[in-house]
Amino acid sequence: MIRRASRGFTLVEVMVALAVVAVALPALVFSLSSQVDATAYLRDKAVARMVASNKLEELRLVSRARQQLFNGDTSGVADFGGREWFWWVHTEATELDGFVRMEVGVSETEETRDNALYTLVAFMNADLGEGVAAGG
Repeated sequence: MIRRASRGFTLVEVMVALAVVAVALPALVFSLSSQVDATAYLRDKAVARMVASNKLEELRLVSRARQQLFNGDTSGVADFGGREWFWWVHTEATELDGFVRMEVGVSETEETRDNALYTLVAFMNADLGEGVAAGG
């Protein structure tokens, strides 16, 4: 009588494979979830950067049209990318005559103002020419 070799997995092998999958799958799901969150954050930060840049350009155009630098603080809501974004502008004089420092901040809501998604800092001079901007 010829004995045939069995070709299957034993119950122990199947249980070990299931245990490995049970440990690896939650780690994979957690990793994917954190990557999706990071992608959403980076998208929001990129859109907030565009909102801040648009607001700065708007202030430059208004200053040139009025032939006067914008002074003071203001805030508002901008509709951009299908969402509303809260923005604020703070200006202050610098040590150089005729220059002001403008800080444009953008967050998702007014309540999250202290945790800005993006802040753009620019300097404008009294001749209302091109300013210098730095974001972060």
